[in-house]
Order: sequence, then C-alpha cells, then structure tokens
Amino acid sequence: MNLPRVLLADDSPDVLEAVSRMLAPEFEIVGRVSDGLSLMSEARKLNPDVMVVDLFMPGVSGIEAARELKKRHNPGAIIFLTVYDDASFVEAAQAMGAMGYVLKSSADRDLVPAIREALQGRFYHSPSLKYPEQENERPRRTIPE
Repeated sequence: MNLPRVLLADDSPDVLEAVSRMLAPEFEIVGRVSDGLSLMSEARKLNPDVMVVDLFMPGVSGIEAARELKKRHNPGAIIFLTVYDDASFVEAAQAMGAMGYVLKSSADRDLVPAIREALQGRFYHSPSLKYPEQENERPRRTIPE
C-alpha cells in the first residue's frame, strides 16, 4: 500500500521533528525544509501529495512559496500549519488555493484530519479558530503579499 507523500516546511527544527513523528505512521514524509525557497525546489523534485507549510519563514515565506507553487500548477495540496489564530487568514489561505489551515496548538488532533480532507479535495481548518458572530465585528485582514 502506498502512503500519501508529505513534504514539511517550517523554520523550527523542533516543529519539523514533532510533525514528522506525528505523521509517520500514516504518511510517507518525503522531505523536510526550513524555508520557502527550499520548499519550492523540493516540491518540484519530490512531487508530494501534500505540503504542510508554516506561514512565515525566513527569506521566502511559506505564503510566497505557496503562491508560486499554485501559479506553477503544482498538484500537491497545501496545508498551512501556524500559530496565527485569525479567521481572516483562514479565508485568505482558502482563497489562494490552500486546502487547510491548522493551528500549531491543535496540530496533534487536527493535522491528520486536515491531510485526509485535503487528499479528498476538501478544505479543513482547525475547529478551535474563533469566529465572531457578526461578519462586521471582525476587522478584515489579508495574508501579506
């Protein structure tokens, strides 16, 4: 049985190690990188099914790398793994073509379901994200260009 192939991108070696251990029983970890430039290069070489990407990394951010990968029609699904608990970031991630938005604080319970959903072509976000009752109560933010 072929396991889904996952490429990890985060500037924290501890996060990369913890996520690798968490996902290894169900997924094949094909690579681990610490910046967006390496993510773009490795994604082209490895052709992963899913990329788990930190929003902000040094140099080329995860956001910039994801945009570039989507422009070049890389078939791998992108799931952002981040500390940023902001509903408008979730909306912006989905609008740019990402298939998931998972908070690092809930990765142990949310990351595997997010990957499964992404592989089925469905968007997933951490249920613990807080949304105001009224749309006009929330200031509009976008993921930086």
